[in-house]
Amino acid sequence: MKVLATLVLSLPLVFAAQAPVFVPPGPGPTEQSDNYVGKSNGSLPVEFPVPGRVFNRFIQIWLENTNFAVANSSAVFQTLAQQGITMTNYFALTHPSEPNYVAAVGGDFFGMADDNLYMIPSNISTIVDLLEERRISWASYQESMPTDGFTGFSFASENYLNTSAAPLTLYWRKHNPLIIYNSVADIPSRAARHRNFNDFAVDINHHALPQWMFVTPNIENDAHDTNVDFAGQFLQYWLFPLLKDVRFNGPDTLILLTFDENGSSSINNNIFSLLLGNAVPKELRGTTDSTYFTHYSSLSTVQNNWGLGSLGRGDTNKTLANVFSMVAERTGYRNLKVVDIPLTNISGKTPGPLNSNISLQTPFPPPNIHAKGAGGGPVFVARNFNLSHFGLHH
Repeated sequence: MKVLATLVLSLPLVFAAQAPVFVPPGPGPTEQSDNYVGKSNGSLPVEFPVPGRVFNRFIQIWLENTNFAVANSSAVFQTLAQQGITMTNYFALTHPSEPNYVAAVGGDFFGMADDNLYMIPSNISTIVDLLEERRISWASYQESMPTDGFTGFSFASENYLNTSAAPLTLYWRKHNPLIIYNSVADIPSRAARHRNFNDFAVDINHHALPQWMFVTPNIENDAHDTNVDFAGQFLQYWLFPLLKDVRFNGPDTLILLTFDENGSSSINNNIFSLLLGNAVPKELRGTTDSTYFTHYSSLSTVQNNWGLGSLGRGDTNKTLANVFSMVAERTGYRNLKVVDIPLTNISGKTPGPLNSNISLQTPFPPPNIHAKGAGGGPVFVARNFNLSHFGLHH
């Protein structure tokens, strides 16, 4: 025993990596913080809201890489679930992260199978084109992004979680979907609507939050480099007070809290997704909905609510793009009952121009100009998209 003790004591000490501890990035979601790079340079203009059929503001907040059961067992998410509708059959579209983000605003991930730097050509349309046609205001709020319209791949800033440590890469382009599309990034007025959380604080205090919002916490607060409990602490800091703030959560606000994908490619891509906000009827709060939805459903639901056109892509796929039930029931839209849920956990097998495993020469496919979207409007085709190249005419 003495020999064993001597051997143990002579071994070098090995310390396990310490998981980061949540630190509030600022005094609160409606105040600017020095932990974010750069102060806001002013608010968005206050714009007259365009009435929707069920809601007048749609906010989606994306978190990262968590299985449904894990999020559903979290005390914070259980608390939130009592205030909204838990969609138990909501599925991501593929792995890894970036293609899910890209698909949720453009209706397709074009075969993308990694998190690399992409710049989708300017003739590929997004939800922005549909919103702007109806003069519906929009913005993207990205925590820890350094400047408005930043197009860089990532950005490292002071590590406010551990001020004695080296700078930490907190912002990643792959979680900022609209900036990946050149039809947004290359137009200054659109790029300027990609804002950080200091901008958010200014916009809410000026009553200038837009009607459509995409919100991405930084890489720590969204659970990507941490876990669902860490993300839960962030939600307690950021979302909980905003749910009580009429400037954010007005009487006709619908909030989608979701994850980009689950944490395991060995099972189908079921993710925890929750509808919150004062647009959710009181009798539906604390309930569940087993209808099959995917990330395309956020597109079809927005289209259905405002009577928009469509992108003629996954947003018009009747199987993958059911409209959120609380909206469909109010508008009379008929969802498809999906019995055999498709497998969407497979990565790298979908052909497309962004799948380097198959072909880099594959052209970006045209939108289906004959598709019927949930909003009832026509398919949007960018003026610089040459349909005749594919033998088509609008």
